[in-house]
Amino acid sequence: MMDYNKLAELLFPDIDKTPADYEAFYPSRPAAADGAVITRLGPSPTGFIHLGNLYGAFVDERLSHQSRTSDGTPGTFYLRIEDTDDKRYVEGAVETIIRSLGFFDINFDEGAALDGEEIGAYGPYFQSNRGPVYQAFVKELVRKGQAYPCFLTEEDLNAIRQEQEANKETTGIYGKYAEKSRNLPYEEIEANIAAGKPYVVRLKSSDTSADSRHQGVNYEDRDGVTYIVINDAIRGKVAMPANDQDVIILKANGIPTYHFAHVIDDHLMRTTHVVRGEEWLMSLPIHVELFEKLGFELPTYCHTAVLMKIDEETGNKRKLSKRKDPELSLDYYRKEGYHPQAVKEYLMTILNSNFEEWRAENPDAGIDEFHFTTEKMSSAGALFDLNKLKDISKDILLKIPADELADFLINWAREFKPQALPLLEDKEYLTKILDLGRHDNKPRKDLIYAKQIFEFISYFYDDYFTIQERIPEQVSDEDAREILKRYLETYDHSDDQSEWFEKIRTITADLGYAVKPKDYKKHPEEYKGSVAHVSTVIRIAVMGRSQSPDVWSIQQILGEERVRARIRELIG
Repeated sequence: MMDYNKLAELLFPDIDKTPADYEAFYPSRPAAADGAVITRLGPSPTGFIHLGNLYGAFVDERLSHQSRTSDGTPGTFYLRIEDTDDKRYVEGAVETIIRSLGFFDINFDEGAALDGEEIGAYGPYFQSNRGPVYQAFVKELVRKGQAYPCFLTEEDLNAIRQEQEANKETTGIYGKYAEKSRNLPYEEIEANIAAGKPYVVRLKSSDTSADSRHQGVNYEDRDGVTYIVINDAIRGKVAMPANDQDVIILKANGIPTYHFAHVIDDHLMRTTHVVRGEEWLMSLPIHVELFEKLGFELPTYCHTAVLMKIDEETGNKRKLSKRKDPELSLDYYRKEGYHPQAVKEYLMTILNSNFEEWRAENPDAGIDEFHFTTEKMSSAGALFDLNKLKDISKDILLKIPADELADFLINWAREFKPQALPLLEDKEYLTKILDLGRHDNKPRKDLIYAKQIFEFISYFYDDYFTIQERIPEQVSDEDAREILKRYLETYDHSDDQSEWFEKIRTITADLGYAVKPKDYKKHPEEYKGSVAHVSTVIRIAVMGRSQSPDVWSIQQILGEERVRARIRELIG
């Protein structure tokens, strides 16, 4: 008969703290018992922060900060860095995570912070610094006979896998394939360790027959297979075959697996809701068994739908791909210069099915006034549409005052277009440009993201002004020069809009063009073209393009000297 206390001391002689010690060190959060939601984001510091991280973090942040205790205190959203795999660690990745999410106004109440600092009483928040905590709980499982050292070599594992595949069995260490390792006598274990043989610690998966089922988890028997049943906050009832694998909980280097570490941390950090992608559903039976064996209460799981897009080549839905889709990276939105309000507004449309209806009824309300719920989240693939983001961005930017939009563009240029920064820092001039046409009866909606905005307004700056389009085919080169010559002769910067346009009408009539476009359309043989073609010649001379906001308003911003200089340049 194995003496499990003796085995636990053999495996962990230096671990002197017990689970009870850590339960006391990390007490329950009173706020959680009073209605507050405690959520966490647990990224790996790989250096790549993607849209899925923002998507999940947005859910975490809304769930926690919308919840309230009886005295109105909101819940807690914390950052835990899951850095137990040092092969994947990238220098500066934690700072990238914090700054990238902070750009989108996703901020943490506690957890890992900049420069390696930590905020909060439930740390360390870097898993690499929590080794003794995990080992104390592994030691306790060994002491209870619920975990054991496994000395199977890579060759042993390969042989087992080949046998299982030949027999068309599920691969892994379970049942008869686990018996030898489970039943090693103490003396053999001691000799193996003395000989320096590497080993992992495996969970001793339990029989789920009616007599040995865990308390707190629902079970269903289906055709001789036992299923665990939980209520997912997004998917509702989720039933999956119970775990029968003796999974590794502590690797040979003493570092816990993700499965084990996250269970310990979510419990001790008192997480109430775990938001994660649907790819983790397959691991749920393992996690349920770990929570139960450790005697922990299950958190509320929220398995989000995978982000999908329509493939341009096939027309079919597919997962967003790091290799194929630049828009998966959060850096894409910062480099392109999407306003964080626009991105969050768009994400909410795919997070909650009733958001767009709410927005239509509350066009001027702040997004935080919307009551987010997991019940309105889709369990099917969430379809990401960059074009819809652009449309939403147009609406959002129209609501942002021009001076604030100028600050946003200046800050974007400081990081991503520094060569243009000296020009944009004339904020008064830039604000006038951005405010153009925003207060009309039908306000302009042609500003989308910073990179596009700069390209759109670049003609206001001589350093970036170029003639991008040809004059209309209805206007000869000779007429174009004559139009510009007469325009320059009659131009008075103090003219109001009606006086200014009346002069263009006079030039139009004098040169044989129709003053009314409809006259040219009805009788094209009687005119060279129309006032629209004459105006386009002027527009191209001043703006370098045939499409732009109102020419008179643009000239008022450009100033007389710049307008005259550009026309003279084109006349030659």
